[in-house]
Amino acid sequence: MTIPDNETNAAAPAAPESDEGFQPESGADAQLSELQARFTEVNDAFLRARAEAENTRRRAEEEMSKARKYAVESFAESLLPVMDSLQAAVAMPDAAAAQVLEGVHATLRQLTSALERNKVLEIAPPLGTRFDPRHHQAISVVPAEQEANTVVAVLQKGYLISDRVLRPALVTVAAPK
Repeated sequence: MTIPDNETNAAAPAAPESDEGFQPESGADAQLSELQARFTEVNDAFLRARAEAENTRRRAEEEMSKARKYAVESFAESLLPVMDSLQAAVAMPDAAAAQVLEGVHATLRQLTSALERNKVLEIAPPLGTRFDPRHHQAISVVPAEQEANTVVAVLQKGYLISDRVLRPALVTVAAPK
């Protein structure tokens, strides 16, 4: 029995096309290559930026460490003349009281100058000044002829470093009448 040609073709399954001969469109291939190149470029830029940020962070940490370590260098340097003056005074055990007092005053001026250069300022409120709990510490409240809550006496000066209270002034305050 013979099978007509049209039946053979209809019954036989179609042969699958092989991938070997398949060529993607040249535009898609070019686009893929372009995107891969762009990805490589962006990834490289990202890695460089991340490395630069890490280096900057590390340098900043090193600078902060050095700043903390040597923060008092300027202050200590300004106190060295005070130390020299005190050592000179100790080296003269037979000095007259007037000479010692003169030396003490000169040394006090040096110390005051060194503190001021380093922004350490006195808090010495004049009598009658309103009590300020941010800069003063009341040691006692006493009856006085002046207005209540005002400074009657300064028992110990206070100090500011820049705008921060290093030590409040110890004061006596007028009691309410």
